[in-house]
Amino acid sequence: MVSLMQRQNRFVLLGGLLAVSLQLVVSPTAQAIKPEDPAVQQMVSRAIGYLESTKFTDEGELVLAAYTIMKAAPDPTNPVVQEGLAQAKKFVGIVSRSQEFKSNYHAAVSALLFCEVDPDQYRSELTTLLRYFDEVQPEHGSYTYPQEKKGDTSQTQYVILALWTLDRLGYKVDYSRLQRTMEWFFKVQDIRGAWPYQGEIPSGGRLIQQERITEGMSLAAGATLLIAGDVMGMWGSSKTAEEAGIVGLPKAVKVLRDDENTARKANNARVKKDAIFGAIGRMENWLRANPTPDHVNDRYYYYTCYTTERYRSFLDIARGLPIESEPDWYNRIVGELRRSQKPEGGWGETQHIFGPGNTCFAILFLIRSTKKSLGAGASASTIGGFGFGEDVSGARMQNGQAVSPVPAQSVSNMLELLESDNADELDGKAMIDNAKLPTDPVERTAQLERLSRLLRGSRSWQARRVSAKVLGASDELRVAPALIFALSDPDQIVRAYARDGLRFISRKFEGFGMPDEPTNAEVRTAQRKWREWYKSVQPDHVFLDE
Repeated sequence: MVSLMQRQNRFVLLGGLLAVSLQLVVSPTAQAIKPEDPAVQQMVSRAIGYLESTKFTDEGELVLAAYTIMKAAPDPTNPVVQEGLAQAKKFVGIVSRSQEFKSNYHAAVSALLFCEVDPDQYRSELTTLLRYFDEVQPEHGSYTYPQEKKGDTSQTQYVILALWTLDRLGYKVDYSRLQRTMEWFFKVQDIRGAWPYQGEIPSGGRLIQQERITEGMSLAAGATLLIAGDVMGMWGSSKTAEEAGIVGLPKAVKVLRDDENTARKANNARVKKDAIFGAIGRMENWLRANPTPDHVNDRYYYYTCYTTERYRSFLDIARGLPIESEPDWYNRIVGELRRSQKPEGGWGETQHIFGPGNTCFAILFLIRSTKKSLGAGASASTIGGFGFGEDVSGARMQNGQAVSPVPAQSVSNMLELLESDNADELDGKAMIDNAKLPTDPVERTAQLERLSRLLRGSRSWQARRVSAKVLGASDELRVAPALIFALSDPDQIVRAYARDGLRFISRKFEGFGMPDEPTNAEVRTAQRKWREWYKSVQPDHVFLDE
C-alpha cells in the first residue's frame, strides 16, 4: 500500500518534471530562457548528434556544419570539422583561380571556419580569401553571383561577417570597399523601409519599390550595416581586454587601441552612424507594420532565426547597451524550435535549404553565436605585425624557455629558437644579421632544408620571415622552390623577402613584376613565371604544390 509520504514525493517529482517540460512553452515573462539552460543545451546536443550522423551531399553545408560545431562545442578533431576543413581548403583552391556560382558563400563560410579553428594555422588560406573578396566585389559595392549585375543581400551579409571576423583578428581589410557596401544598402532600401533579396539601384537617386522584400532579407541588410559600422569603429571597441592582448583585466573592460587599422578607418570614414540608424529605423517601422503571417512555416524561417539573433545582438552594441541575455524574441523562437525539432535531432528541409543547413542555423541561433563572437577575437600581434621584438638574438632554448647568455652566432642555434613555440617573440632582425650558414656541404644542406621547411610550414610569422631572408641571401639555386611557394605567404614581409631572394639567386633583378601588395591573380602569375624559370634551369624538378 502506497503511503501518504510516497504519494506526496511522487507529486513533487511529477511537478518538477512538468516544470521542466513547460520551461520552453510558457510565456517569456514567466520563465526567461538562456542558452545555458539545460533544456536548450539538450536541443543543441541532439542537433549536433544529427549533424555528426549526416552524410552531406552539399559541400557548402558540410563547411557550415563544421563551423557550427566549432561554435557550439569546439573540437577541431571532430570528424565533421576535419571534413569541413578539407572541403574549405578545396574551396580556397577554387576561388584562387576563378569565381563560381556559390563561391561567395563558400569563401565566407570557409573563412569563418578557419578563424574559428585556428586563424594562425590557416593564415595563408585566409589571406587568399581576403584577396578574393576584394577581387570579386562589383563596383556598386555589394556581392553577387558571377555575371549578375544586381547585388545580393544574402551573399553580402556573409562576406561582411567574414571581413568583420578577419578585421578583429588584425587582417588588413579595405575599409573604402566596406563603405561602398554600406552605401549600396542605403541605395537599394525599399521606399517602404524593407530590403530586397537582390537590389536595383535607382537611376534617379531616390528610393524606389524593390522586388522580393522579406523579413529575412531586411534583417540581413540591417545586420550587415551594423556589422560594417562595428568594423569602422562606430560603436566603440567591441573587444574585451583579453582580446586586445592585455592580460589580467576583466573581460568586461573595453580597451581602445591606436593602431594602423584605427588610423585607416578614420581616414576612410564617409558613412555616418546617423545614416545607419535612419535606415534601420525605417526597416523597424516596416517590420511592425508588416508582420510575417505564419512565419514558422516560412521557407526561410531558420535562416531568419539566425539573422534575427545577429541583428538584435549588433543593435544592442550600436545603441551602447549590454547585449540582452534573456530577450523576449529569444524566448519565443526557442519555443518554436523546440516544437519543430525532429526526433533524430535536426530540423527539416525548406525551399533551397536542406535539413543540415537549417539545423546549423537553428543551432547558431540557440547558442547566441553572435553574442559569443562579440566576446571573441585577437590582437593583431597573433597574426603578425611588421615590427621586430626585443633583442633576444643571443637566446638559446633552455628548459623550454628562451634565455640569452650567448649570442646566436650560427644558423644551428637560430633554427632551434625558430622551431620553438616562442618564435614570434624573437628579434628577427638581429637573428638575420647574425645568421651564418656553415661552409661544410653536409651541414649546409641540412640547415637549408630546415629553413625551407620553416618557410613552407611554420605557424610563426617571425620564423617564416627569418627563413625567407636567410634562404634568399644563400645564393643557392636549390632553395628557389621554397621561395616560390612563399610568394603567396599571408605576411607582406615574407612575400617581399621571397621575391627579392628569387631575384638575387636568379640574377633577374627586375623579377616578374609582383608588387608589395599583390592580388591573387598577380601572385599566381608571379609563381607561374618563377616556376617556368626554375624548370628552365632544373628541367627534372616537379613542383608538388602546383
